[in-house]
Amino acid sequence: MTKEKQNVLIAGANGTTGRIVVDLLKASESYTPIAMVRKQAQKEQFEQEQVTAVLGDLEEEISHVVKNVHKVIFAAGSKGKNVIGVDQEGAKKLTKVANDAGVKKFVMLSTMGADNPSISEEMEEYLKAKQNADEYLKDSGLTYSIVRPGALTDEEGTGKIKLKQKLESFGEITRADVAKTLVEVLEDGIMENQVFEIVAGEEAVAKAVRQA
Repeated sequence: MTKEKQNVLIAGANGTTGRIVVDLLKASESYTPIAMVRKQAQKEQFEQEQVTAVLGDLEEEISHVVKNVHKVIFAAGSKGKNVIGVDQEGAKKLTKVANDAGVKKFVMLSTMGADNPSISEEMEEYLKAKQNADEYLKDSGLTYSIVRPGALTDEEGTGKIKLKQKLESFGEITRADVAKTLVEVLEDGIMENQVFEIVAGEEAVAKAVRQA
């Protein structure tokens, strides 16, 4: 008997990292992706690719998006246009409805610097928003993994990272390797209720998240 696949909602599915996550989940034997998007055209595009999609705006009522969802990956972001409404309050809203719906695990894409927003005057508002969203998730009672990558690049992924609770220095990492990390930590018992940082490194993602 084959194990039933778990439904994973991806907030920010139409973003660059989100799309990679969807593709990884689509190819997975354990998970079925559900793409959360804001526009009907995006929903239709995913459906053409045989991916289930649901319309949901993080600034609106979204309790419907977590129906029949086992786990959540939050990879949404406003690209600086609405850090309070989307990156902070949107993340908190999805955390709450996920908790109310009995979601088993919530994987949050955060960022290095969210533990100390004052390190960058230019990014302080964004980092503070991410910090607030992370803290809300930690206090929610949900099982979580909070992933804090360095600066994201669009280069081809290596499948290898450097992972620590707190890295000594800032660095870069490909979106593909971030996406792979987000998917790896969906597994029960992996990096549960942990906050950790990642940059490009020498250790295979699957191994790094299992021995941290």
